[in-house]
Formats: sequence, structure tokens, C-alpha cells
Amino acid sequence: MLAPYQIKKDFPILQQPHPSGKPLIYLDSAATTQKPQEVIDTMHHYYEKSNANVHRGIHHLGNRATLTYESTRAKVQTFINAHVSRDIIFTKGTTESVNLVAYGFAAKRLQPGDEIIISAMEHHSNLIPWQMLCKRHQAHLRVIPMQEDGQLDLSQLKQMLNPKTKMLAVVHISNSLGTINPVEEIIEMAHAADVPVLVDAAQSAAYYDIDVQQMDCDFLVFSGHKVFGPTGIGVLYGKEKWLEEMDPWQFGGEMIRSVTFEETTFAEIPQKFEAGTPNIAGAAGLAAAIRYIENIGKADMQQHLQDLLQYATEQLLSINGLHIYGNAPKKSAIISFMLDFAHAHDTATILDSSGIAVRAGHHCTQPVMDFYGIPATARASFSIYNTREDIDVLAEAVENVRMIFVGTL
Repeated sequence: MLAPYQIKKDFPILQQPHPSGKPLIYLDSAATTQKPQEVIDTMHHYYEKSNANVHRGIHHLGNRATLTYESTRAKVQTFINAHVSRDIIFTKGTTESVNLVAYGFAAKRLQPGDEIIISAMEHHSNLIPWQMLCKRHQAHLRVIPMQEDGQLDLSQLKQMLNPKTKMLAVVHISNSLGTINPVEEIIEMAHAADVPVLVDAAQSAAYYDIDVQQMDCDFLVFSGHKVFGPTGIGVLYGKEKWLEEMDPWQFGGEMIRSVTFEETTFAEIPQKFEAGTPNIAGAAGLAAAIRYIENIGKADMQQHLQDLLQYATEQLLSINGLHIYGNAPKKSAIISFMLDFAHAHDTATILDSSGIAVRAGHHCTQPVMDFYGIPATARASFSIYNTREDIDVLAEAVENVRMIFVGTL
């Protein structure tokens, strides 16, 4: 059983008070998770004891840096059950990973009139690259529709798949609604039409078991900063056959086999896609974050998050004039809500004065807001360091928002 009070002590940033003097309650983990001391110490130790460039040197520090970097690749392989470590490409994050697949893989498969499918709940990072790619190649972007409760209407997907479909990209867990999409079912449908699939696991990798071989996705992407690791490091998993076919989209040192003024040949995967000096310290931090997750155990994490989700939903819905957007039967611990009497930005500002950090806005999912006909929501997203008491404080503070605005009418 997960012990959130003990876990919270692992995160030094959560030990500081809010400037108001009230305890800091962090409910914005869908945007970025906080970092345990273990991750911070690991990155500090790398810079203090092992800092050097990777792969190119034969000296002691270079070897240690390379070992740190490549051992993280092996750690990620195990974390998502990839077939081999060379299927793991390091990037700056989910956004860069998606763009690499879009412009290194999908672009060379597109002809005018072809189609790419995404879902109606995609983060802009998994929407705009495909939109721009379609415009560049005179292709069409098609969208799996969404139902009112925040579930995708997969009855439409089978009709959408056709010989012109060249790629499908879908989010595993919606960052604005919390919906857990049935990605294995989607992948099976796409593969029946011979369509490769990219899965955006930015919101799921930290808490849910990811087995890319069982899932059978062609590509999977996630960011270090959403799995308790550092910013500036991300992962692209790809099936080896597709990575061999892909072209690099950045060029420079490290990713070459040979260079003359007339011709360049590229290194084998994964180095082919990792131009320049990588984020070695970030890789070290990512490995530490994965170890931290493994030590806690994802089963306990999921149980705790589902308890928080159920409790928070009950507490918030008891407040008059509060509406929750995203009520799918299978949902992660993310609650987007709106008050009849206050804009989301006003709500978040008042909550901050109580020491509560929530997100307000469109959450990089403007089409989702358009679907519901609203400008924005306030979003509370929970993690392993949150407690029921945090939710009690949140509910009391939201009730205070209601009193402030209703009292002025």
C-alpha cells in the first residue's frame, strides 16, 4: 500500500511553504511532476564525478559518461519492454519525438490526397506536427470524434481507415480529460488496415504498465519530466524495421559514420537520430526516476490515484455550480472543472492564494475546449505525493471561490 505522507518527504520542493505561509499543495502533475531527491542527487553526482562527452572519448571520464548514458537506454528498454535497447531514441521530450516520426518517417510515405488520423483529444504536440505535415504534402488530417463523456467514438474509426491512410497517432491518456484510451484496440484496428500507429504515452508512462511488444505500437513517445525525471530528456521507441527506414531530421556530430565534402553516411540506430551532444545528465536523472517508480510499484500507484480520483470527484461535485469535463468510465487522476460563476483563470488565482497549484487554460487542447463550447477549465491533476487531505483543502478553497463570486452578485 502506497504511503503518500512518506512519499511526499522524498520531494524537497514540497517541503517548502507557499509564499502565503500556507502549505504548498501541488496539483499540476499533468503539466510536470516534481522530482524526488534521488533524481536530484543523481544529476548532481553526474556533474560532480562523471561529466564528459559520450561515445567519442577513450579516457576514463568519457567511458563513465557513456556507461551512464547507455545504461539509461537499457533501463528504458526494460521499463517499456522494448525488444532491444537500440529501439530507444533519446530526444528532448514528447514533442520532439512526435516531430521526428512525422518528418523522418511519415513524410516520405505521404502523397497528395493521402490521410493521417489523430483523435479529437490530442495535445497540440500530437496534433500540430501532423497538421503541418498534411499541409506540406497536400494530405488530409482526419479526426476520430469524441463523445460528450470524453470517450473516443471508435465506431467511426473503422470507416475512416482506408488505403490512403498512412499514419495514425493517438494519445494514451488525455492530459485535459483524463480519459484512458483503449490503445491496443485502436492499434489492432489500424494494423488490420496496414496503418502504423504512434502512441503518446506522456501521461501514462509514470503510472501505468507500458509493454510496447504486447501493445504492438509502431512508435511510442514520452517525456522525462512527467515521470519524475528532469526536463529536456524524452524517449522515442520505434520498431526496428521502421527506425531503419526513417531518415534523421537533425544533422551534425555523433550521428555519422563517415563524412567527406561530397557525401555523408549515417551511423546505425539509435545514434543516427541523436545528433550533437545529448542531455547526458538528463539521461542519468531519467534512469534514477525509473528506479524510483520501480521501487514504489505501479500497481500501488494506480490504486492510490484511483482512490484520489474517486474522492476528489465526489468532493468537487458537491459544490454548487461546478462542472467536470471528462467523465469516461476509464479515467486517470485528472479533473478538469469549470464554475458557472468564475473564469478558470480567476479560480486558479484564488486557489493559489490558498497555496494550491492547479492549471488553468486550454491545456494545449483547444479543440477539446471548442468541443465543449468553453474557453478554459481549471485542472487538478494528482500524483503519488498527494493525499485526501490535499483534496479537502482544494474543495474548501473552491467553495471559497464560489462564496467570493456569488457573494458579489
